[in-house]
Amino acid sequence: MNDDKVACMKVAREYGFDYWDGDRRFGYGGYRYDGRWKPVAERIIEEYALPQRGARILDMGCGKAHLLYELDKLLEDAEVVGCDVSEHALEEVPVEIRSKCFLQRAQDPYPFVDDAFDLVISVGTLHNLTLPELSSALGEIERVGKQKFVLVESYRDEAELFNLQCWALTCESFLRPEEWRFAFDTFGYTGDYEFIYFED
Repeated sequence: MNDDKVACMKVAREYGFDYWDGDRRFGYGGYRYDGRWKPVAERIIEEYALPQRGARILDMGCGKAHLLYELDKLLEDAEVVGCDVSEHALEEVPVEIRSKCFLQRAQDPYPFVDDAFDLVISVGTLHNLTLPELSSALGEIERVGKQKFVLVESYRDEAELFNLQCWALTCESFLRPEEWRFAFDTFGYTGDYEFIYFED
């Protein structure tokens, strides 16, 4: 909070090199893959009963697409698609699936037909949108996904709000769990969701 936070936020919200791989003040401080997404991918496959052949999966806000990479490896003939606002992140997507990922804002209309995907996931992205943008993004996720899962930042008390405000460089929607649920209901989102908290 004392290290020129406003200036760091402006840099982070460009989602360029500095955010992903630059100084820690601007974001991740080096976002490299260490294999941690494989068990997550296995859990997703089990939880959503994804077919072993021909599963169609969209990751909205995929970043460097490490989770999508693991899903593609675990599922035979899967059609995986990743979208992100960061050109730098998309340039760092594993070469095996790089051609399946493209530049797209979560709040803009998606170039897919209704129910195009067996599963749409969005992990750590939607809290970076304003409420009108969130309405658009959730509407599109709802439209193109047969099943849906989103993970967003939230807080349950003043301490967690303070930690979130200190930590988050790109968050726009600081909402309690009950406020997120109200937004999901209001915007017509029927999929699964989970919250991440910044505990003491």
